[in-house]
Amino acid sequence: MKTSMPRGTHLARVLCLLAAGMMPLAAAANAAPAEKYLHVKVEDPTTSANVHVNVPLSLAEAILPAINNQNLHDGKVSFHYSDVNSVDLRTILNAVRTAPDNEFVTVNSNDSDVRVAKSNGNIVVHVIDKQDRGQKVDVTVPIKVADALVATANNGQLDVASALRALSDAGDIVLVTVHDSSERVRVWIDSRDTQ
Repeated sequence: MKTSMPRGTHLARVLCLLAAGMMPLAAAANAAPAEKYLHVKVEDPTTSANVHVNVPLSLAEAILPAINNQNLHDGKVSFHYSDVNSVDLRTILNAVRTAPDNEFVTVNSNDSDVRVAKSNGNIVVHVIDKQDRGQKVDVTVPIKVADALVATANNGQLDVASALRALSDAGDIVLVTVHDSSERVRVWIDSRDTQ
């Protein structure tokens, strides 16, 4: 004698089986986040010289403390400009973080055009150097990364190792682009191990 299962019970069992089958996929998706890579691409069409760098941020963070050269020691960069040493970078960053998105500085001159703004949690700097063959420089720094640069550093230092850790948590982002008549430079972070 064949007994029929109520339609709702049958549907519930099918959904339970699907859910059980999806659990390993969900666990894999919630596992460790994908490795982030620092990419640098420099191209000089005038000399046909190209440089491509793809470094996992974890590798960069691990080897950075081993580099002690000139102003870079123990993952921190020191700068020796008395004008900068008297500036409280933490207070400035806190003010920028809490300010609404805005264009803070615009300078247009015969030599250059400069724009400094806050947009979507990033500090954005755009420079056109009219004297240097129209060189254009764009820099985007997530405020969390800027905070990491100054959070554990002493005055006159930037903590590059902490900034690398903060970049690991940032989304895919183009950090720097430079364009002039002879060279193209691009620095960015993403989850791909190649360019």
